[in-house]
Amino acid sequence: MSNPLQFVFYIAVKPEKLWEGLVSPESNRIIFAGADFEADVKSGGSMKWIGPGADGKPAVLVKGEILRSEPPKLLQYTFQLGQSPLKSRVTVELEPETEATKLTIRHDQWDEGDPAYAFCSDGWPRILSRLKTLLETGKTFRPH
Repeated sequence: MSNPLQFVFYIAVKPEKLWEGLVSPESNRIIFAGADFEADVKSGGSMKWIGPGADGKPAVLVKGEILRSEPPKLLQYTFQLGQSPLKSRVTVELEPETEATKLTIRHDQWDEGDPAYAFCSDGWPRILSRLKTLLETGKTFRPH
């Protein structure tokens, strides 16, 4: 599939604060509806979001491997939804922009028919909106 997803947000914080918001377990718990975030945010490291599975027991919701990590400018990782064998790639770029930081998310390298595509096309705007609100105001809105 050759249709990458791309989202651009301007968040009124410095790149270092935005980076921390992207990689800290605390902010991830807030923006991902209580999911625990475990990550070794360096090239070759791993990351995963753990939340309640279909049976109510903890399950890996998303996992990935860090391909590139250049704090506070670039984070690139593989993306694998749940137990799916299909992987895609996420590239996060942060650029200072006056009093804000330009955040660009590019999610590409999709396999044909990957069910994560529809999930992410709807999910990324929600997650990034919650992150923006959290970092700018200290609170955010509940996920649907």
